[in-house]
Amino acid sequence: MHQRRLLLGLAASFLLGGAALAQTPAQSPACTPRVAAGSLLEAGKWTMSINPTLPPQQFVDSRGELQGLNVELARAAAAKMCLEPVFMRMDFPPMIPGLRAGRFDTINTGLFWTEERSAMFYMVPYAQQAISIYTLPGSTLRIGGFDDLAGRTVGVETGTYNERKSREANAEMVARGLRPVNFRTFSTASETVAALRAGQLEAAINIDETANEMVSRGIARIHARSLFGTDITFAFRDRALAEAFVAALGELKADGTYDRLFEKFGMTRLTGQGFAIRGNGPN
Repeated sequence: MHQRRLLLGLAASFLLGGAALAQTPAQSPACTPRVAAGSLLEAGKWTMSINPTLPPQQFVDSRGELQGLNVELARAAAAKMCLEPVFMRMDFPPMIPGLRAGRFDTINTGLFWTEERSAMFYMVPYAQQAISIYTLPGSTLRIGGFDDLAGRTVGVETGTYNERKSREANAEMVARGLRPVNFRTFSTASETVAALRAGQLEAAINIDETANEMVSRGIARIHARSLFGTDITFAFRDRALAEAFVAALGELKADGTYDRLFEKFGMTRLTGQGFAIRGNGPN
């Protein structure tokens, strides 16, 4: 049985516009999808873009298989919605234009909520995240907050909330007369760490959970954490699918799956009374 499932998974994986697709076995025929075919890119399938470079949120294990909170949470929600989850692996920058163009149903990569994005998509917060500043373990820098990055060369992932908030903080800092940060941008966290190790950077910025993972592997030391905290979301192009996901999250919270997954991966649960679409969505 394991070999048969492996062969089916390999057969379902292929390249599409530079993004690899990974599928899981279809739902039972007795399970009726909660979302109409017209709300999906492909009937019965929930297609998500994912950037598996941010452990413990989403990553690829030593066998090349997707792992992490976002992966398991999506699979659990898909089971509630009676849909087959399909993951498209890609870098983050093409995700927002890709969702707007209808290349997939959902961005599943811990997309930070912003007012601007909430007008483009139906965004459903499911967790909270903030930003850490880190260096190599042996660095002699003393960084107590963002101001201490003045005049430093700092790495950050391009096109992310991390970059946006860091540049906003930098502009505010410069307005107060401090030297600007020399930002260098990268596509992934691993590229940023490689540049740090090569001596091309003095410090780097990423989400708390990814920075924590680097510390656990002995490749980083965090100097400041929990900066610029906000909700992170699944982003949808279709409201009906987003509403079905909201309902599924509520059921996962009620049956204990939601809390179990957040405990397993050490991430921060969403605060508040329940799950909902945040913002008005596309006009």
